[in-house]
Amino acid sequence: MERNVYLDNNATTMIAPEVLDAMMPFLKERYGNPSSMHAFGGSVAREVAQARMNVAKLVGADNDYEIVFTGTGTESDNMAVMGVLAYYHDRRHIITSRVEHPAILSLYKKLEKDGYRVTYIPVDHAGNLDMNALRGSVDDDTAIVSIMYANNETGVIFPVEEIGSFLKERGVPFHVDAVQAAGKIPIEVNRIQCDLLTISGHKFHAPKGIGALYVRRGTRMRPILYGGHQEKGRRPGTENVPGIIGMGTAAELALKHLPDYSTKVKALRDKLEKGLLTSFKNSSLNGEAGRRVPNTTNVGFGYIEGEAILLYLDGKGIAASSGSACSSGSLEPSHVLRAMGVPFTSAHGSIRFSLSRYTKPEEIDYVLSEMPEVVNRLLEISPYWDSEKQEPKPMNL
Repeated sequence: MERNVYLDNNATTMIAPEVLDAMMPFLKERYGNPSSMHAFGGSVAREVAQARMNVAKLVGADNDYEIVFTGTGTESDNMAVMGVLAYYHDRRHIITSRVEHPAILSLYKKLEKDGYRVTYIPVDHAGNLDMNALRGSVDDDTAIVSIMYANNETGVIFPVEEIGSFLKERGVPFHVDAVQAAGKIPIEVNRIQCDLLTISGHKFHAPKGIGALYVRRGTRMRPILYGGHQEKGRRPGTENVPGIIGMGTAAELALKHLPDYSTKVKALRDKLEKGLLTSFKNSSLNGEAGRRVPNTTNVGFGYIEGEAILLYLDGKGIAASSGSACSSGSLEPSHVLRAMGVPFTSAHGSIRFSLSRYTKPEEIDYVLSEMPEVVNRLLEISPYWDSEKQEPKPMNL
């Protein structure tokens, strides 16, 4: 029997059946424009308002006005940073971390070329943010600080509440990329004291193509798109109604199932992680063991290539992700693992497994049963491993 085990939920998730059911009427008979004055559009507008409230509850916002629907998490990130910079045009210093998602890092690199002074905060070997470096970097010229809530590769959670409290005292706008946190751990924007926070629907069982940006009331920023009055003029363009309805339903379900992540999902993640680390002597955990989102583990397998592991796993119906961002002709590991100082021999063989509330115990058992064949086969053909002596070969790196 062909097996399909999906353990790449940090990349995207399946649409929850309840979400799809909620969306279908708005793809068929309820196709009205929520901005229209007639009843056909007005009934849709009321459903959009309810979805907005559901998303507000997911992040702990005071009211639904603070939620702006966007197309993606990347758009939300850009809207947050560029919108604040458009207002504080006389400030030319911006701060982020070295391990952010490309949605932020690529934007900051672009802004750096445009003349902004950028500070990239380092992390330690376990992926923890250097808070002393962050505190020492903020000055009177700082326009915005953008820090992720949880890392997409390692799952490590950053001290966003501590950062928010510090920046609040300094009067510096704070944006949190919470794409990998939403639906996995509780989010309370008032405890974080952030001004802006990004989430993306397809990371918590909503469809792709819908995101949201929390904007605290009173936050000073300007729109980066111009057009109609939608989203109170903050993000013009006809609303993606089916996506919004889907995200609202998914947000409601995410709150309901949050306890499952701290119990059932975490237990399965821990079982997988323990099984891998005890089965292979050259394996190691990438990231802080105690402070992670409960669905994610990133394990490095020494002296073999992560891309090869993924190919073998794919042949067995197992979907995971490499901790290596290798592209064709490149042997560079991911920027996250490089920033953490993960050794070359482990960084190249790092695999991220990310679970969801739909992951089954028997799927974890299947992965653990198949991994020995994969790893041992790759060690046999590895140019870095001596199979006869069961030790690494000398390398000139």
